[in-house]
Amino acid sequence: MASVGSHLRGLRQQRGLSLEELSRATRVAPRYLEALESDRFSALPAPVFTRGFIRAYCQAVGASADDALARYDARDGVTAPPPRPPVSPGAPTPTAEPEPRSRSAVLVSFVLLVVLGGALFAVALLTQPAREDRADRRATGSDEATASPLSASAPSAATPPSASTPRSAEPLPPALSSSTPSRAAGAVPSQSATPGQPSTPAAPTSTGAPTAGAAPAGAAATGEAPRTTSPPAWLPDVQAATGGVASPYRLVARVSEPTWIRVRTEDGRSTEETIPAGQVREWVSNRPFVLTLGNAGGVTLELNGRTLPPLGPSGAVVSRIVLPPQ
Repeated sequence: MASVGSHLRGLRQQRGLSLEELSRATRVAPRYLEALESDRFSALPAPVFTRGFIRAYCQAVGASADDALARYDARDGVTAPPPRPPVSPGAPTPTAEPEPRSRSAVLVSFVLLVVLGGALFAVALLTQPAREDRADRRATGSDEATASPLSASAPSAATPPSASTPRSAEPLPPALSSSTPSRAAGAVPSQSATPGQPSTPAAPTSTGAPTAGAAPAGAAATGEAPRTTSPPAWLPDVQAATGGVASPYRLVARVSEPTWIRVRTEDGRSTEETIPAGQVREWVSNRPFVLTLGNAGGVTLELNGRTLPPLGPSGAVVSRIVLPPQ
């Protein structure tokens, strides 16, 4: 039996075709057609492509490809691949599952995720001001409780003595009791030694307000001084540094140590974060800012280009700072 190359060359010569014409008809390079007719299979690509070349060759010359493929498979004892099982006309051919359904499911899932994320973001924005107000009130209450630990245990120091309490029952400091015995004794009306004469009352004293010795007596009995509220130590320096600044206000924070900062702007929204060292943050508002610093010594503040003095040492917590001060 002639080789596949000789068989194909004979078919081409019977049709009177050249290799160039056959190459244009089969769209196979002439070198592959020449190698196929010369049985130089080492110059051809993989067998699966060579079999395709043979089918195209036979189709171009108008011959059946089965004989040529059998000759090609019989070369060097190579067996032909098993034939495909015939497909009956009535049997349904398996088709790939359409993808539109899976794509639509992915699209619907993506839309639902976007809507859910937007709803959660809106709820967080609506509830954040209320949480911050509660946190500010708790922080303010804790600061007041720390500043006056004895205010609840000593009510007598802030409350003047009642008018119904006898003056003789109030304790007097030793200095006053020794230097003014007549005032201590004059709190009770004196009586005449003679029963027939009316008693002469002592000079009246006011019962609506404590006398000069009453306030020191209450302070000495409780051991504490009346509470006075003084402004922060940094307030005069900050007022002097921010004098004359006008809206809009531009606040810049330059962090030298890790610092937690909360800033409230004109629209009531607050931003809070722990800023690492070496970072810079900036806020702009038409109204004064309200700040809370977790590490007052680790941040340098600038308002409209003016550097503010330090608000406290490193590690100090300063809450509800109004910049510029009102």
